[in-house]
Amino acid sequence: MTMIKQYVTFQKNSGISPYIWIILCILPFYFIFQTDSTLKIIVGILLTIVFFILYRIAFFAKGWPVYLWTFILIGISITSTSLFSYVYFAFFLAHYIGNIRDRVTFLILYFVHLISTSISINFGIIQQDEFFLKQLPFVIVIWIAVILLPFNIHNKNEKEQLEEKLEDANKRIRVLGILEERHRIARDLHDTLGQKLSLIGLKSDLARRLISKNPEQARNELKDVQHTARTTLNEVRKMVSSMRGIRLKDELVEVKKVLDAAEIELDIEESKLANVSLLTENILSMCIKEAVNNIVKHSGATKCSIFIEQTWTDTIITIKDNGSFKKKNDDEQKGHGLIGMKERVEFVNGKMEIETEDGTTLIFTVPNDVKQTDKEEF
Repeated sequence: MTMIKQYVTFQKNSGISPYIWIILCILPFYFIFQTDSTLKIIVGILLTIVFFILYRIAFFAKGWPVYLWTFILIGISITSTSLFSYVYFAFFLAHYIGNIRDRVTFLILYFVHLISTSISINFGIIQQDEFFLKQLPFVIVIWIAVILLPFNIHNKNEKEQLEEKLEDANKRIRVLGILEERHRIARDLHDTLGQKLSLIGLKSDLARRLISKNPEQARNELKDVQHTARTTLNEVRKMVSSMRGIRLKDELVEVKKVLDAAEIELDIEESKLANVSLLTENILSMCIKEAVNNIVKHSGATKCSIFIEQTWTDTIITIKDNGSFKKKNDDEQKGHGLIGMKERVEFVNGKMEIETEDGTTLIFTVPNDVKQTDKEEF
């Protein structure tokens, strides 16, 4: 049963191509035994064996040996065509040359093989060899394969290499995102806990020294310790809550509450999003939050519109208000979060645009994720 399952799996993955290769490997001997000369038969068998041995060696060659083995194989192919009217070694060579990764080597050997095969085929036609002419339709198919197959294989391999590089780049981006988030957590912990815990430690030491000398002041110091501890706990809870990430739909609910409290009319148009990772969604949510805070604090707007749409390649969020926008210097822009929003979307290979006609319009464009992991945490 195990062997049957393995065969079925092999059949699904490979199709009929292995059987075609087997036929092409056996076929030379059919052509060789068509001749009446014993010497030719011996030479043909030896050439076929040498061809397959060198063909196997050539796949592991690197550098200048690639040229050496290929030229020898081309020579054997031309000899087989001339002596036995067997042109199908050219198909093996087309497959091999297509798998050469270096583009210059590929092009040189491609044209050498194409020219040599074309000359040997034309020579067979000129000779009016009856056995050769009988298989002329198959010879033409092989000649077309010599032209097209190497480029097809070469381009396919290049595409696979690019996909591998893209996957590696996506992995590095995810790792960098995790590292950046860890640094942010470390900074937040240091800023939130470091100073407060130092203060709690100092006041506790002071209260311990004062408890016998000045009990009243010691009680006040302990009250400060208690208040600082509660404040720190609330800050830690808020920080942990922000680490869990923000979904766009949740952020839109919060945005509506903020704008309702500021008496700003909100219009939302959103489409269902696909291929958006948690990291990208969190960054867009933070940008929306920052943009709405700017509208409430600085624009004097009475209406705000948020449009969320998705194309084949990008997710686009447009936030427009009917308030005023004044040109500001770099320091003021930082204070209003524009640079922060720009840096966030650039982190996920996106961009931010600002339009200031008839109010202010912010446009965030981020590329859709090609692949997503089942779970993405940060």
